[in-house]
Amino acid sequence: QVQLVESGGGLVQAGGSLRLSCAASGRTFSSHAMGWFRQAPGKEREFVAAINWNGGTTYYADSVKGRFTISRDNAENTVYLQMNSLKPEDTAVYYCAADLSYAGPRYASDSAEAYEYWGRGTQVTVSS
Repeated sequence: QVQLVESGGGLVQAGGSLRLSCAASGRTFSSHAMGWFRQAPGKEREFVAAINWNGGTTYYADSVKGRFTISRDNAENTVYLQMNSLKPEDTAVYYCAADLSYAGPRYASDSAEAYEYWGRGTQVTVSS
């Protein structure tokens, strides 16, 4: 059974930091792109960051660029999202996802439709 399990969420003050982890089990995703998305109450799920299979290429939403860093450890089958300078508008449930498609060595998608596997999410709340 394939599972993606997020952890590391919590309550933090504005300006603070959190590091999210996404541990995969049931199969390896070391050859596939991974992504982070988030969904705030009353809003649609939105792209946050994505990383290609070997971590050499990353993509970010404009709203988090310069503050968030996505990385991966293929030996541990884990993806991370380091979040710094957090703002109240970053409050959301954060989901990690795995994309089984392949479109080149630098491939990673910012579209939720590209991802086949999803975790259940971890809540991040940033207080002002």
